[in-house]
Amino acid sequence: MLRSGAGALALGALAGCLDEPPTDGGDEGTVYGAFFALADWTSHVVGDEMTVENPVETGEMGHGWEPPGDLQREISQSAAFVYLDTPEFAWAQDVAADLESEDVAVIDALEGIEGQLGSTENETDHGREPEAEYDGDPTAVEVGGFALYDGRSGEEVASLHDGHWHGGVPDVPLDGRVTLEAAVEDVEGRRLPLGGDAPFALEATVPDGANADVLGIESDGDRLELRGLEEGRTTVVFELAADGEIVWDTSGADGEVAVVDEGADEGGLELEDPHVWVDPVLARSMVESIAAGLGELDPDGADLYEENAAEYAGRLDEVHRRFQNVAEAATRDVAVLAGHDSFGYLEDRYEFELRTPVGVSPDAVESSEDVSELIGAVEDNDIETILYDPFESADGDLPQMADVLLEETDATEAAPITAAGGTLEEWNERGYGWIEQMEEITIPSLAAALGAE
Repeated sequence: MLRSGAGALALGALAGCLDEPPTDGGDEGTVYGAFFALADWTSHVVGDEMTVENPVETGEMGHGWEPPGDLQREISQSAAFVYLDTPEFAWAQDVAADLESEDVAVIDALEGIEGQLGSTENETDHGREPEAEYDGDPTAVEVGGFALYDGRSGEEVASLHDGHWHGGVPDVPLDGRVTLEAAVEDVEGRRLPLGGDAPFALEATVPDGANADVLGIESDGDRLELRGLEEGRTTVVFELAADGEIVWDTSGADGEVAVVDEGADEGGLELEDPHVWVDPVLARSMVESIAAGLGELDPDGADLYEENAAEYAGRLDEVHRRFQNVAEAATRDVAVLAGHDSFGYLEDRYEFELRTPVGVSPDAVESSEDVSELIGAVEDNDIETILYDPFESADGDLPQMADVLLEETDATEAAPITAAGGTLEEWNERGYGWIEQMEEITIPSLAAALGAE
């Protein structure tokens, strides 16, 4: 049941009500999310308008799960199926492919975020730290240097010198996104602080006379997100804002951006690490994709879904800030996890490292050499708190690997950490959804392990 104010999945399902189902073929407006995180996000998007089902049993993780034989029949009677189109969730891909002949909407939460995968989107210095405080008048700033960076790779893609561009903005996929960061210097060579409480903000616009239908632009203050709306080319003016006013722009040397149709990948998106749902920044994009897909299914409810997604996105932004705070307060940048690594996207974004005995696969088996290396990592980094995955423990006991590390090292504590790919009975009782799992379990445990308490 949907707990008031928490939006958590209990007993693997979220219930709502719908006076009129949005499709003739759907079962009373029921939507299936392929596993806990997707179902929880979908429940926040639909509110009381639809019933959301999570087929994965309590105590099971969505990744590596095998469905019962009658699940496809049940999903085929629903209104929509939300999943990740990647071979790591092959069962969901198979269901989605078979639903093509059914009157069921298929929503791939990965659609449109391909350009962000692997992105850290940190406030990186790109080789130079911004000024901690800018002592000049922001509204009178004179810009001496401007460069754009790919938010995914951190590499410089374009720079403006003497009114001429060197390099260019990467092509934006149709229905996809490209994230850009910038380094802006004044004429004295000081790098200007952007975003947050900083005096400057990075913005951009399609100028009058250019094709505004091709591209959507959103600014977070320190980065831009370009969204491909339709195939074509257009120009973009990059801007520097201070106190709500544009104090400098690239007018006269506008950048050109192309939106291209890269074509569908029939095999889905190959992911070296499938745990994309752990990252709150990527989660925000996936929630927006879910809302857009449901809006196409139910146009009368599209505005509501968009509003609900925007409200939930604000909560995801707060999770992102809390992770940033942990990273900034950390006294070490290495922690040890007694289990498989589901947190690579967090490691990349917030610049810490989890040492684990195995990789991203939950089925991998550690060797004696792996264990020895992990013991060495605990000792070399003076680690006091060992992280563990509660899904890898039995009957509430610590996983064997955590016990070994506590016995063989000077570490004194063990703390649970969750990728929010599933749920446990005790978390259901507490009303934990994706956000609550992060805020109540993962963030505090990570803070302890990194010495950020």
